[in-house]
Amino acid sequence: MKFMKLGSKPDGFQSDGDNLRYVCSELASDVTVKVGNVKFHLHKFPLLSKSARLQRLVADEIDLSDIPGGASSFEVCARFCYGMTVTLNPYNVVAARCAAEYLEMHESVEKGNLVYKIKVFLASSIFRSWKDSIIVLQTATALLPYSEELKLVGKSIESIATKACADTSRVNWSYTYNRRKLQDEIENDYDVNSIGLGTRPIPKDWWVEDLCELDMELYKRVLANIKLKGKLPSEIIGESLKSYAYRKLPEFSKRTEDTVDVVKYRSTVETIISLLPEEKHSVSCGFMLKLLKSAISVDLGEKVKINLVKKVGQQLEEASLNDLLIRAPKEDVMIYDVDTVVDIVREFLSCESCNKIESPEIMSEASRLMVAKLIDSYLSEIAKDPCLPLSKFVELAEMMLVVPRPSHDGLYQAIDTYIKEHSSIGKSERKRICNLLDCKKLSPDACMHAVQNERLPLRMVVQVFFEQARATASSGSSTPDLPKGIRDIRSLSRGSSRSATTTNNNDTWDAITASEELRYLKAELASLRLSNAPGVKRKGADGSATNKVKGVLRPGKILVKMLLGKGRGEKNGSSDSSESLRSGNTGEYGERVLSRDRRNSV
Repeated sequence: MKFMKLGSKPDGFQSDGDNLRYVCSELASDVTVKVGNVKFHLHKFPLLSKSARLQRLVADEIDLSDIPGGASSFEVCARFCYGMTVTLNPYNVVAARCAAEYLEMHESVEKGNLVYKIKVFLASSIFRSWKDSIIVLQTATALLPYSEELKLVGKSIESIATKACADTSRVNWSYTYNRRKLQDEIENDYDVNSIGLGTRPIPKDWWVEDLCELDMELYKRVLANIKLKGKLPSEIIGESLKSYAYRKLPEFSKRTEDTVDVVKYRSTVETIISLLPEEKHSVSCGFMLKLLKSAISVDLGEKVKINLVKKVGQQLEEASLNDLLIRAPKEDVMIYDVDTVVDIVREFLSCESCNKIESPEIMSEASRLMVAKLIDSYLSEIAKDPCLPLSKFVELAEMMLVVPRPSHDGLYQAIDTYIKEHSSIGKSERKRICNLLDCKKLSPDACMHAVQNERLPLRMVVQVFFEQARATASSGSSTPDLPKGIRDIRSLSRGSSRSATTTNNNDTWDAITASEELRYLKAELASLRLSNAPGVKRKGADGSATNKVKGVLRPGKILVKMLLGKGRGEKNGSSDSSESLRSGNTGEYGERVLSRDRRNSV
């Protein structure tokens, strides 16, 4: 911190209580200067010799209650007039400069007057110091509009911006940098406040933490000046905005505050958004989504929201699930704001289409796959909302079907969660949501789960069953992890696939003839009777053969239901397996159903 001492005489000012000041002198005071509720008993000659304003106001009592800085700044000027020692520093220099201007202590009155000396001190010392410039800028706020008229604010901002844009090799002043990336230095008692004077390399964003001390309006002006110079990468500007947001907005950090100034909070969010660089990846997608959540919560308007949605959509592959969980407005019955996420995904797909020619194909596909996986996780989360309409779920899921994903396991999980949480939806709605799935892209584990999932429509279960059988047959290898029924259906799958021309639900369903179903059912029933007959020795001490039979009991019952539906003249896919299969949970009851249904079907 820089200091300046003016005058050579010892301090002759005395105080009598809080409201009285006087100078120790053999001469009686002949003028009283009133500043607020403080009275100064002084002498005319020293004051009038340096102040043009006091020359015009000469009287026995003068009221200067409107002097900038109040009694303390007038006392600095009075001491200078008496030739006493005056100490100037970054905390009082702005007030002294404004008071000297108010009293018109210029060179025209006397050479080497106070205004001139303060100007020299500011130019030669204060504005050459990084931290002193910030202190001066902060103190100037309380002295508006005087400090603005004297260009103290503008000069402070220019000084700060110029130093922030300086080459790091020229940084030789102290600054604050208590960032997490320097935690190891902090633990080793490394002096981060003097990092610029040490041997460590200077980080490019060395200045961002010190600017967090400024209030919103001053910070906005400083950062705008830095951006205008165009010497720093947009990533550094983004880092400064992120640091400021985490310092000023408790919602962005783990800090909690009992009372939040809504007006100030809204102004801060709006200002940070307005300062975001236009360049892509200048700030992280997660940070922009936090800003989007804040903008929605304080209702900054549709224009601000659209601008943020566009920015988020351009780099959606960087987002996480928690970032996308935007709370719906209080008046909305849903938990999450799905419409905003739909807009973000639409913007992402639009940007991917436009940039496909410009960017490498592999990068574009990687981004699309990451977003597809992210949206599958998002669908699984919002599916738990009992008030989420099917139309919104389907709309978002259909948007991502344009992405050629190698696996639909995540989508299957989301669909299963939705059906489970919305058990009251009808057959047509279940069919609509299940049509989103490509059964060929389900893993063996997902197929295993789907075949035994009572919540899925019967048509969907059978399609999964036979699609997996075809995949097993085409691979030409045994898959011991699959149910026994799927392994035994290879020959049936090969025969039925010859009559199928497409892979949609109806073709798969119709490709399997009643005679084939009956032959398969007879084989399964014979296997069941043989394995459960008295005296039949089971394979292995752990009863693995019995476990395999139980594993195919559920698919066997599905085929029984299919067969009975055709025998009674029902249309394909008209029966819903959910209710009919819930009653067949135990093995004993399942065997009775198989026996009875076999007789009826034969």
